[in-house]
Amino acid sequence: VQLQASGGGLAQPGDSLKLSCAISGRALDDDDSVAWFHQAPGKEREGVSFISSEDGTTYYVDSVKGRFTISRDNAKNTVYLQMNSLKPEDTAVYYCAVDPNLSTSGLLNVFASRGRFGMDYMGKGTQVTVSS
Repeated sequence: VQLQASGGGLAQPGDSLKLSCAISGRALDDDDSVAWFHQAPGKEREGVSFISSEDGTTYYVDSVKGRFTISRDNAKNTVYLQMNSLKPEDTAVYYCAVDPNLSTSGLLNVFASRGRFGMDYMGKGTQVTVSS
């Protein structure tokens, strides 16, 4: 199973980017929770957003609420992260992840662990740099 994020790049503050995560080797379905993480240089990995398969909960870390939107297209085996009103502090490598076994509380625990715990499938990242 491979997850490959794309769509990153250099953006100016206030710009938008849409990240895509293409999943191969496994079909994405409604039993899968999906998530995005990011990791800035010298910092721990941080959860950004998830969609829980248990109850459909969509979660965003406080720093991106109102600016980022996570979505999925099972038919295309792809997960997306729409990033609006980008800020310099959004600069990081962004990773996507999939897990068929995590509940909503489990996802929150992964996010709270700041990189100590992961998800079953985590992909290669894409660099997002926000700078004027």
